[in-house]
Amino acid sequence: MPQTITAPVHHELLIKKSRFIACVQPMADRAGAQQVVASLRAAHPAAAHVCWALLAGGHSAAVDDGEPSGTAGRPMLDVLRHQDLEGVLATVVRYFGGVKLGAGGLVRAYTDSVAQALLGAGKVAIVRHATLRCAAPYAFEGMIRRELEAAGATLLDVTHGDDVVFAFSLPEAAAPGFALGLNDAGHGRIRWPRIEET
Repeated sequence: MPQTITAPVHHELLIKKSRFIACVQPMADRAGAQQVVASLRAAHPAAAHVCWALLAGGHSAAVDDGEPSGTAGRPMLDVLRHQDLEGVLATVVRYFGGVKLGAGGLVRAYTDSVAQALLGAGKVAIVRHATLRCAAPYAFEGMIRRELEAAGATLLDVTHGDDVVFAFSLPEAAAPGFALGLNDAGHGRIRWPRIEET
């Protein structure tokens, strides 16, 4: 099950006189990640590289920022993927210490920097929610409200017209079973209009 982290965590490594300052933090999209990277560049003007990796749905990225291709951003991204994370930005600011590490050494340094930062991160499971809408005769309103509460659903909206229409959200995994149970309790008189129909 995918997870995200609850708060930013920093970690610093010193490898052959080079400083690797890592940070992992929650991040929703690429635009936010680019703002963080820009602020890191401003805060560390003497740094040789500000490398970063983002896993956030369709907004994923791996940036080497002048390190040899594939030695920084991709290894950082691989650490995030290996830990099944989502909505996470990893950044590493490198101050060059005068000793070249070679491609293998760089991969290890960037991988370790992010992995060590993640050791201190609080993680929470990402529970995807489905938004559903049902319509029922007024006689079923009380029953539906009780079922929604028992299922831990979040009631988003109730409208009263020819029928009572409920909009609610609940974890995706629970949605099919909940709908079947509600259909049984409503004796086939509950309708499930698509969201865009109402």
